Amino acid sequence: MTLTVREERLGAWWVLRVEGELDLVSAPTVRRRVHDAVAEGRRDLIIDLGGVRFCDSTGVGVLIAARRLLRSCAGRLRIILPPEAGGEGSHVNRVLAALGVLRLFEHYPDPESAARDAAEPLPT
Repeated sequence: MTLTVREERLGAWWVLRVEGELDLVSAPTVRRRVHDAVAEGRRDLIIDLGGVRFCDSTGVGVLIAARRLLRSCAGRLRIILPPEAGGEGSHVNRVLAALGVLRLFEHYPDPESAARDAAEPLPT
């Protein structure tokens, strides 16, 4: 399965919609898209992981690096993790929770709720 990343604007936020497998082979694509967004001056970024069917430690590393990068330039990062237990994207939720890093991220069920500036993240 290949990885696709689509970009769109949602209010003040930029959304990277990631679909496919986020692994050793595809993670550099997501890393590059995050770096490109920051280089273009985008500081409010949502990474939508709802379409990610598989994520390995390399993918988790990219998410942590994105968080670090955005924090270093006074930016904000929010991620989308669908709440349904068997839905696409739930694999990422389980991986992040199992590794103990889910708490590092503001995560939401959909881009619209994440884009609200007063949005409250889902509990971890």
